[in-house]
Amino acid sequence: MKKINIEYKPLILSALFFLTFGCKKTLDINNDPNNPPIEQASPEVLFPSAVMGTAGSVGGELTILGGIWSQYWTQSNASNQYKTIDTYNLTRVDFNGPYDNLFAGALADYNLTIKLAQAKSDWRYNLMGTVMKAYTYQVLVDLYDQVPYTEAFNGAANLQPKFDDGYSIYVGLLAEIDAALAKDFTSPLTADQAKGDFVFNGDMDLWVQFANTLKLKMYLRMVNTKSAEAQTGIAKLYADGANFLTTSAGIEEFEGTPDNSNPFYEYNIRRLNTTTNVRASKTLTTWLEENEDPRTETYFGEESPVAMHQGDFAATAQDQPTYANATVALQKATDPVWFISESESYFMQAEALERYFGGAGAKAKYDAGVTAAFADAAQDGAGFIAAGGAYEYKTGGSFEAKLEQIIVQKWASLPASGHTIEAFFEQERTGYPKTSAVYSTSDAYIPGEWVYAKNGVTANRFPKRLVFPASSRDRNKNTPAEVPIYTKVWWGK
Repeated sequence: MKKINIEYKPLILSALFFLTFGCKKTLDINNDPNNPPIEQASPEVLFPSAVMGTAGSVGGELTILGGIWSQYWTQSNASNQYKTIDTYNLTRVDFNGPYDNLFAGALADYNLTIKLAQAKSDWRYNLMGTVMKAYTYQVLVDLYDQVPYTEAFNGAANLQPKFDDGYSIYVGLLAEIDAALAKDFTSPLTADQAKGDFVFNGDMDLWVQFANTLKLKMYLRMVNTKSAEAQTGIAKLYADGANFLTTSAGIEEFEGTPDNSNPFYEYNIRRLNTTTNVRASKTLTTWLEENEDPRTETYFGEESPVAMHQGDFAATAQDQPTYANATVALQKATDPVWFISESESYFMQAEALERYFGGAGAKAKYDAGVTAAFADAAQDGAGFIAAGGAYEYKTGGSFEAKLEQIIVQKWASLPASGHTIEAFFEQERTGYPKTSAVYSTSDAYIPGEWVYAKNGVTANRFPKRLVFPASSRDRNKNTPAEVPIYTKVWWGK
């Protein structure tokens, strides 16, 4: 992990400028030596820019989307910024940024990084580029189900690449990771090369752990539709003695200055010039309060936050007089953006051990996950996992009961992670947290269960994907036919 510092300010500024304004890379026809063609770039220059591209989208707009759809926050009744998200009313013209920025920006740079690294037999940057390419593709596939893969990044040779199905892309990405892991990347990076690694500062052992943990996540995504392949892949990871992350992978800390801040903060507060767009959701706060969980202070800055019911932004002051003082989600300009957090790694291992190894060691991984999640929130979780604690692991229950416990704790760990979209994905994969049969105003409501947004437009059907943006549909005739936002992706439960 690495704090983003002033030394790389020009690079980060250019990356964030690209993210914000969607600029396209162009070639200088005069081949100005001070502005060389992109093809003449090096992995050391391309890779950090690409990483910041991934962090900018995953930790920015997708964190807003994930935070609302995972019911950590809800749209304020005093503003309008995210009503289309909170009502499940996103269309092809509403949310183009993440698709364009991740595909045309970050992935294009990772692809070129890998080509240049392979040409130089630099298997360190080859592994780093491959892992981040796979991670970024996985996010896009999980959001859109299909994206260009086999015909992507061929430039003018193919301006309308075909869209590959999500399963085939997963298989291809897993093979790419395995091929990168098979190379010899043991020689250390030079000090200058390590400066370009904003994630682990050149620690290749941690990159191997990241690769293995990403593979574990991708196999777990497959459990509903490709169960045999998921089991085989996970069994091989354990048989090979794979090491998984014991630290978080991502951008640990931002400077906090304009254009060098956490992307959620930059997008939601600094550039919108307001602090009140997203308010605490009853879904999360009631669960935290029922369990006397101190993370209310970490996530909302208050021990007893005043919350809104999910999607109830149209309520009047007479209907809901407390909404005027509803608690705002706590955001800091220096907050991290994790791609995979330490607690997630432990929770994934706990699930794998329960699914395929009779639960041996699952409790220890679950406990480590809760402990790490509380530590990330600057809280102590020891009492919660102790005998009789609110989050004690129930080793004697059914598999589904244990899975629910693992995934709900994963959900509770993610509000301040910088990648809240993961909680949305995991609920779609597992069904946990459960969805409620009643709205959260009902006396029968069970704290923590997801409610259908008060002003939702999809007839009580929760969103499960994004529709392809106009930027794709207008330019690529191979863009798949549009399906409703509540249509599950290929691995959905």
